[in-house]
Amino acid sequence: MFTGIIEELGTVEALVTRPAGARLQVRCATVTRDMTVGASIAVNGVCLTAVEPRPDSFTADLAPETLRRSNLGKLRAGSRVNLERPLSPSGRLSGHIVQGHVDATGEFLSLDSLGEENWWLRVRVPRELDPYLAYKGSIAIDGISLTIADLKRDVVSVTIIPHTWRNTTLGAYAPGARVNIECDILAKHVAKLLGKLELKEPLTVEKLQENGY
Repeated sequence: MFTGIIEELGTVEALVTRPAGARLQVRCATVTRDMTVGASIAVNGVCLTAVEPRPDSFTADLAPETLRRSNLGKLRAGSRVNLERPLSPSGRLSGHIVQGHVDATGEFLSLDSLGEENWWLRVRVPRELDPYLAYKGSIAIDGISLTIADLKRDVVSVTIIPHTWRNTTLGAYAPGARVNIECDILAKHVAKLLGKLELKEPLTVEKLQENGY
């Protein structure tokens, strides 16, 4: 489990495609300090398994499903990536619960300055994710825990503070770029439970008023 609080910006050294999947190598320093073989690591919000950890880099295999559902297949040598280690039992949940299981990619639309390194980010997301998005709810964009500040149809807007601007990949994107989207896991469970409810009669405003609401 992750929190969406980015620890380090890594640099892609290589992405080697294979008949099924690919192998990614990332240069970094902070997240490798306690990394062991088989450890989980979030790369742009995608939970991967480190197979060749070194003091200054790690390697991870990308499954075909990962390449299909995320933006990792678009990486090239020199690309910058957001990195986060899993939350430790004694750690603080500073962001929100992020699994590293990307739901889909969204389209980076714009990043407009609000002054003093504050920014307004707009991303178009697939319509099928709408049930899991809410005003002031949580969303992970490329692994960054963010709060939805505006939601209009299929466009999600969030504010980016100076720290996030300086320490993540968001400032490097151009309109049309793909970003990884993970919706709040709590919203997914609530939506599934509500979908299983079998109401004998439709719930209406009149019914609520009759029951004192």
